[in-house]
Amino acid sequence: MGQRRHHYEQAFEAYLRARRVPYISVDEARRALLPDNARLRLEASAGIAAADAPAIALKSFDFVVYEPHRSVIVDVKGRKIPVRRSMTPTTPGRLECWVTQEDIDSMRHWRGLFGADFEAAFVFLYWCEAQPPDGLFQEVFAHRGRWYAVRAITLDDYAAHMRARSPRWGTVHLSTADFERLSQPFAPLAVGVARGGVFETEAGEEATRRAKRGPRAGLGALGGGIRERGNSGGVDGE
Repeated sequence: MGQRRHHYEQAFEAYLRARRVPYISVDEARRALLPDNARLRLEASAGIAAADAPAIALKSFDFVVYEPHRSVIVDVKGRKIPVRRSMTPTTPGRLECWVTQEDIDSMRHWRGLFGADFEAAFVFLYWCEAQPPDGLFQEVFAHRGRWYAVRAITLDDYAAHMRARSPRWGTVHLSTADFERLSQPFAPLAVGVARGGVFETEAGEEATRRAKRGPRAGLGALGGGIRERGNSGGVDGE
């Protein structure tokens, strides 16, 4: 298992492995494609004006998750849910779902560079201080003594409904109603069965083959055209 910077990314990687979902971490992809100490820069050939190219860097994402017919570029966002009076057995209260405008812009560029076969999405992992009541969340799992709830939303859905949160910090978010309506569990309840949820994941042979060839098939299109920034993950309550 690759070394993830935060426990949220570690937990999500364990979640994928437990469900036998084919994936590759961004660190593994970089090692597969780039020599040691190589840097990626976004040049005019990637659709950016030449005058702006030296100043542009893309924030990193976390995983590429593979399916038989579609692959997903995933940026994991960790948030902590404290115990609140507003939380009931059927209502978790407001779920923080903010990201930065830079997150949006970077994910758009990554998706464009990977190609039409790739989707982009934010996966919000909510760290719960105690095991959530049954029925509070649609998708919950435990990892190393912590409980996490999972909500996923595609980049397009998020960008189409986002609102400014803090101009000073360059953050955006969704209203509670929009996030509840647009976000979904990441994977179906059973591996190999396409059900609701954003990504109808299957772990068949074709998906596994795509995972093995994916780093070069997807990231290989980048060439030397990107300079990559680390991804803090927008973590609350570390």
